Amino acid sequence: MNRLKKLKKIRLHREGTEILIASALLLAGINALVFWAFDCKILFYLLATASIIIYLLMVNFFRCPIRLFEHDTEKVVVAPADGRIVVIEEVDEHEYFHDRRLMISIFMSIVNVHANWYPVDGVVKHVDHHNGKFMKAWLPKASTENERSMVVIETPEGHTVMARQIAGAIARRIVTYAEVGEDCYIDEHMGFIKFGSRVDVYLPLGTEVCVKMGQATVGNETVIAKLK
Repeated sequence: MNRLKKLKKIRLHREGTEILIASALLLAGINALVFWAFDCKILFYLLATASIIIYLLMVNFFRCPIRLFEHDTEKVVVAPADGRIVVIEEVDEHEYFHDRRLMISIFMSIVNVHANWYPVDGVVKHVDHHNGKFMKAWLPKASTENERSMVVIETPEGHTVMARQIAGAIARRIVTYAEVGEDCYIDEHMGFIKFGSRVDVYLPLGTEVCVKMGQATVGNETVIAKLK
């Protein structure tokens, strides 16, 4: 019964609609061509099996579970993505803050949900996109050298938080919905990254960290930090 309820809360993200339709037509066309072109059907059966597996992986990638944060959001920072904590450290941030910040990074593998949520409630103060490389997302240089988008949010308490979406070796498109001046809330989608990637969250020094290295995160559910 609980599993059925969870399944009812899962839908496909709109970013995958065109890709899934085009892929279905392409795979169906290739399989039909192979079926009619070869008398030996073993090749067709092998191709059909591979096509089904590939398509199911794509559907799995674009799944978008409906999640609502059921606790008080004051001074709370939630995980903006599903994945695993790969960095918790103080760093010098040079693109916006130009000072020292606490960075918490979440790496998303290709099997994770790739929708991104706002990590805090607040007002969007800055949105920017930088073209760059497509190195493996878990590498330290990926934060500043890979293609990336940043969203800077000012919380109701006056804290400034940045969420940076980073493309990976496979990810080739970052989608960001945030617009400067709009209110944003935990529970809302900030964007989507197509295929393996990473999200960094930059927080004020002194922020209480609520996760540890290697810990799995659930987007819009796992509390990763608490602002002072």
